[in-house]
Amino acid sequence: MASSISPNLALLKSMREIHGVVVTAGLIDKTVKVRVGGLKWNNFLKKHFDDPKTYLVHDPANSLRQGDVVAITPGWRTSKSKRHVVKHIIAPGAGLPIEARPPIPSAQDLVREKEAKREAKVARRSLKEVADKAKRSLEHAQSLVDEAEKELKMQTLIMKSRTKKKYGWVNME
Repeated sequence: MASSISPNLALLKSMREIHGVVVTAGLIDKTVKVRVGGLKWNNFLKKHFDDPKTYLVHDPANSLRQGDVVAITPGWRTSKSKRHVVKHIIAPGAGLPIEARPPIPSAQDLVREKEAKREAKVARRSLKEVADKAKRSLEHAQSLVDEAEKELKMQTLIMKSRTKKKYGWVNME
């Protein structure tokens, strides 16, 4: 397990850190919208204009509030539109102080959680494969039993018909 954690952890730690402000929080579970400032150059006017970007960010502990200044980092994809994870709170906004909120998990905690989910998925998949294999074996055995019963009935009918022809007095029950 340690060998699989280290590459993921190294990947998370090597990612760049982006600073932004939480625009909306609490509308979607474990998700906040963060606005990151930026500039765009207009070549015609030879001037920079504001070009803010908004990101949906994974907040595993639901600890962020509107107005918080946070550091986010790109991570693995948590949903269709969430590709960033909260790294830490730089400055709290209006509302609860940082100490009163649930702590933000570290990169190591996130990697451990991801690996645990992956291992659980692999275990569920292997159990399902074993169950499916046992079910197929049971169905095969049942089909063999059905064929044997059919063959036994046929043999019984053949024996009864031969006995009746030979002796003429055997009951067919």
